[in-house]
Amino acid sequence: MQKNRSTTPCLGICSTTYGDDVCKGCKRFVHEIISWPKYSQDERALVNDRLEKFKILILQERFKIHDVDLLAIKLKENAINYNNSMDPLTWIFDLLRAAGSQNLDLEQFGITSLKIYDPMTIRDEVNKEFLDLSEAHHQRYFKKV
Repeated sequence: MQKNRSTTPCLGICSTTYGDDVCKGCKRFVHEIISWPKYSQDERALVNDRLEKFKILILQERFKIHDVDLLAIKLKENAINYNNSMDPLTWIFDLLRAAGSQNLDLEQFGITSLKIYDPMTIRDEVNKEFLDLSEAHHQRYFKKV
């Protein structure tokens, strides 16, 4: 599926229906999820830009892509949904999410690990750090009084 900057980042596992201010799936704020259908292309792109920056911040210290074309091919071969309009580093998040607890040979995807990590926990670590960043951002700008 071809995606662009305004494509929804929804993963179909929304936690805002259970009262979370930040979705544990896509990391958007509850008001962004509610208003998404009314957002302009530019407003949607702004939300995706923030999420992209957070992913890059988290992933750039852990991984390096040495073959972007190979990564794109492998993601397509494995039917892994990713937004090709975003920085390829963000695709690693999609790969980890899709892999679940499977042990991945990242080199086969054109990715080099910059740190030693536990393949069984890296997805959860990255996801938690992404959620922490999103929640901190929400607190900073939408603090409840």
